[in-house]
Amino acid sequence: MSTFTFYKYQGAGNDFIIIDNRKPLFNSEDEDLVRRLCDRRFGIGADGLMLLQHADGYDFEMVYFNADGREGSMCGNGGRCIVAFAKDRGLIDKSADFLAADGRHYATIDAGGRSVSLQMIDVGRIGRDGEAYVLDTGSPHYVALVDGLSSFPVVAEGRSIRNGTRYKEKGINVNFVEADGAGYYVRTYERGVEDETLACGTGATAVALAMAKHEGRDGSMTVPIRVAGGNLRISFVKEGDRFTDIFLEGPAAFVFKGEITR
Repeated sequence: MSTFTFYKYQGAGNDFIIIDNRKPLFNSEDEDLVRRLCDRRFGIGADGLMLLQHADGYDFEMVYFNADGREGSMCGNGGRCIVAFAKDRGLIDKSADFLAADGRHYATIDAGGRSVSLQMIDVGRIGRDGEAYVLDTGSPHYVALVDGLSSFPVVAEGRSIRNGTRYKEKGINVNFVEADGAGYYVRTYERGVEDETLACGTGATAVALAMAKHEGRDGSMTVPIRVAGGNLRISFVKEGDRFTDIFLEGPAAFVFKGEITR
């Protein structure tokens, strides 16, 4: 039997199991184990699991797994949470330079450790699928404007789009959005979780960029995004169809720690 320590963090309600795997003790190829740990009834419960690992030339590497046990693409709120975890572990102070599935990321964390701003990858193209927008912000996203979002059937509609002919093989995260004051209210159906989550960082980023395109805006801007689990802010520079200096900012908090013996 082996025992290892896990940590639970959440960012705007998007929750994660994090394991310090710099001494590689966790079997990352064990999809069943990851799936069981993320299970909310028979495990710890989380939207995903992350390993913090050593990487030459970086503060650390983030390896992300979806709740279904499979290694996933970039997770924005997960990235913010693992930065908070790295600070709590004494690996970083006010900033981090780390490696993730979609490449290098830079992040800053406030002195109290309660808010993390994470630089996302540049985006050079936003496509269309009918009236919806399709883009990749480290993970693939579908963005659709709807009315009455608070009562909209997000799970049923999101599942239908995610499993439709066009997206079934690779999957896609499905975001529904409506205007909300100076920003937007967003609800997301996430692939890999196969359910609605309380927040999605790459999804909030995708919505902010898609809405800038939808409204024909250019220049430097900051867009507030409200999600079920709290509030996020997306800042970026838009020049024509190119988006740069994209930052996802929001809360990242420690929840609890424990041990797993197996």
